[in-house]
Amino acid sequence: MNHSVVGAIAAIALFFAMLASAVAGHRYGIRLFRRDGDAAAGTGTVDAAILSLLGLLIAFTFSGAYKRYESRRGLVVQEANNIGTAYLRIDLLRESDQTPMRDLFRKYLQTRLDFWESLSDVKLATALHDQTVAIQGQIWDLAVHSTAGDETRSARLLLLPALNAMFDITTTRLAAIQAHPPVLIFVMLAALAVSAAALVGFGMGNSPRPKIWHVVGLAAISAATIYVILDIEYPRFGWVTLDSAQEALSDQLQQMR
Repeated sequence: MNHSVVGAIAAIALFFAMLASAVAGHRYGIRLFRRDGDAAAGTGTVDAAILSLLGLLIAFTFSGAYKRYESRRGLVVQEANNIGTAYLRIDLLRESDQTPMRDLFRKYLQTRLDFWESLSDVKLATALHDQTVAIQGQIWDLAVHSTAGDETRSARLLLLPALNAMFDITTTRLAAIQAHPPVLIFVMLAALAVSAAALVGFGMGNSPRPKIWHVVGLAAISAATIYVILDIEYPRFGWVTLDSAQEALSDQLQQMR
């Protein structure tokens, strides 16, 4: 089950949990209002504080998720640039070494594209990551062998650092795609949303029926916002993706062919 499905289930569960919490709060409020007409006196400040805290926490979580999304997009472009730079410097090698090196680069880039397309399949993604590391070793060995002599010193000084940058960005991207807030933050966000719904329902206790559209609106907007946050956090699986940025790598592969 990918993260998009998990996010949708979590959002739907939160929506109904908030509705149930609001109904429970309303029923409790009715009992208190019947017993004490001033039961809600002074609670408005607390309600406002909790709703404000909910809004603030959602805002910070959304902002953090979007910053990480933009960072991941930037890293895709950076990887495409690093691969392109290293590929151009293959021209510095001896002509006999250029063809096998270019073949390895095409194989490497295709593996990189396949890896990011397979993230929903852990076993396949792991195999492709291992294949990426193996091809990196082949590229490095060929580059070191091809630039071993004094006559290729300039090629060595230019090509090897470019290969280092090309290899390092794979680790950086992997770390970036795995960087997410602790689960506790999302649990706290959901608990705060459910608590806020209960307080809203309680505040309507002076009426025999809750203002249903207000409650539904609060629950729907909160659940939808949290779903979008989760979608941005896992941009390979839902409506929000890195496909447009990945085209930079696809275009790079087309230029190599």
